[in-house]
Amino acid sequence: MRFTDIFIHRPVLATVVSLLILLLGARAAMEMEIRQYPELESTTVTVTTAYPGASSDLIKGFITTPLQQAIAEASGIDYLTSTSSQGTSTIEAKMVLNYDANAALAEIQAKVASQRNVLPAEAQDPVITSTTGDSTALMYIAFYSSELEVPQISDYLTRVVQPKLQALPGVGKADLIGRKFALRVWLDPERLAAVDMTPPEVVAKLRANNYQAAVGNTKSVHRNQHDQRH
Repeated sequence: MRFTDIFIHRPVLATVVSLLILLLGARAAMEMEIRQYPELESTTVTVTTAYPGASSDLIKGFITTPLQQAIAEASGIDYLTSTSSQGTSTIEAKMVLNYDANAALAEIQAKVASQRNVLPAEAQDPVITSTTGDSTALMYIAFYSSELEVPQISDYLTRVVQPKLQALPGVGKADLIGRKFALRVWLDPERLAAVDMTPPEVVAKLRANNYQAAVGNTKSVHRNQHDQRH
């Protein structure tokens, strides 16, 4: 007697087994993950260092070059790209496919920290960010107003809109492209010569008078004194 003869002589058992196979197949089809292409994770770590007032050559020699040499020692880097512009150094480390983004960020942070004492004292601390996936923006949203100026719109977006956008599920990062509040000073060479001042002295005066303070609060305790007579 062959194994298949059992299902011929017992049609009810054959029906039950067929239904069981059908149910298992339907459940597997609903839960099985189907991908057209294999999942790939591409990570880019960006190191941005600001050095206000420095030329591109100065940025390249004293900031970009030492940082790039230190970052190149990190593991998992596919290739490096760097840009030295007026007052800003930008280094991008493209990691190999499927390299752990957290491990890459931690190792590059350590390499950058080891070079902090080599950078000029006037340079700001390097800002390190990590991007997983395509670094190109997926969506651009334009904001306009007939009553507010562009810097005021940017200020409102920074305080109200940007935190709400970044809190949405699936949103990695929301950047603002616009003009922010700033003080712009145009120097008159003839007037500077008349008062015997140089541009660095003007910058020093502006920095010395740059004062920021938050609004404080006051507290008072009122005590009522009562005479108690027995």
